[in-house]
Amino acid sequence: MSSSRPINCIIPPYILEKLLDSADGEERQSALDTLLVTARLRGERAVRASFAGAAAPGDGRRTVFDCEQQEVLGSAVLARPEDGPEAADPSVNRAFDALGLTRDFYKEVFRRNSIDDRGMRLDGYVHFGFRLNNAFWDGREMLFGDGDGKKFSNLTGSLEVIAHELTHGVTDNTSGFEYHKQSGALNESMSDVFGSLVKQWSLKQTADEADWLIGADVWTPGIGGDALRSMKDPGHAYDNPVFGKDPQPDRMSKFLHLPDTKQGDFGGVHFNSGIPNKAFYLTAVRIGGFAYEAAGTIWYEALKASSARDEFQDFAGTTFQKAGELFGVGSSEQSAVLSAWQEVEVPVKGVPTGVARVRSFAVNGNGSSNGAGREDGLAAIARQIGALNDKVTGLAKDVAALKGTK
Repeated sequence: MSSSRPINCIIPPYILEKLLDSADGEERQSALDTLLVTARLRGERAVRASFAGAAAPGDGRRTVFDCEQQEVLGSAVLARPEDGPEAADPSVNRAFDALGLTRDFYKEVFRRNSIDDRGMRLDGYVHFGFRLNNAFWDGREMLFGDGDGKKFSNLTGSLEVIAHELTHGVTDNTSGFEYHKQSGALNESMSDVFGSLVKQWSLKQTADEADWLIGADVWTPGIGGDALRSMKDPGHAYDNPVFGKDPQPDRMSKFLHLPDTKQGDFGGVHFNSGIPNKAFYLTAVRIGGFAYEAAGTIWYEALKASSARDEFQDFAGTTFQKAGELFGVGSSEQSAVLSAWQEVEVPVKGVPTGVARVRSFAVNGNGSSNGAGREDGLAAIARQIGALNDKVTGLAKDVAALKGTK
């Protein structure tokens, strides 16, 4: 079993490996360089993991450095400190702003003091390497490649990508989900969830208004309408001749059983994250309003209460429990959580599977929910629970009657 936490990067290896077969020599070289750098950074992070307290507190202060297309962080040039003026380089300013928005989101929405909740400083390194097709979180700082300019644009160009990577640091400092199989897929899903929420919070979008896409701004700029992942519709984020069709499953019956190796994406962490992603999306749209409020709070509290080796069913149960604690047992919020997990075929322990599978509680055709649908759904759930209680009462009477005839 691989329980180590490798370097986190937004572009999954299976996408980069597709470019190794490209007819374009520059694209092949960029993909190969990116894969090699990822392997090197993974080794460096393994060494860093043996030192406790590697990141010193700094009140969440931001500092952005320019690597000038080199890969040695020690030689990077200071480009913009927390109190410095705006830089002439758009990449510097985009990274600076995204680091700040992510920090402020966690502070204002969840009262979290930076990534580690202890004021961890936020360091970003732009123009890392030459035409590298990725953005990395190495456990202490963010590294941004420039992209190859063909299949990938500059990696500072997507807020949810940067928030995704920083959220790996939040996960490291809360549940510590091990980076393999289902716990690893949960790790990736948490980054997609909160990466999307940071963007929605910055734009003040409701769950219905959000696009729920990850990486649409930096991937294949010449192809419109695609993204790395879709939380709303896993498996349909992209479909093009170069990369094929999005392989993410959206329910447990489609779960991909892959080897727990680097080549197997550590048990399919970037693939199977589509299942909990869809569960969060369904929860958010069924509750309605701003997803970072009710749904986001449920997920955040569940993340803090989870353990490193938890699987989908464990996390589903934790979100169900937290929804009850936060909003009340049997509340519409808790019912939304339950029905979402059951729709992606992840049962909540102790709850009969049919209790929350109420289609009238689901979203309507355009992806939005309405008050009438929610009320109908809650009434139907109440009727189902009442029917279960009646059955139990009836069985008890039958048993008592049988005993009386003996």
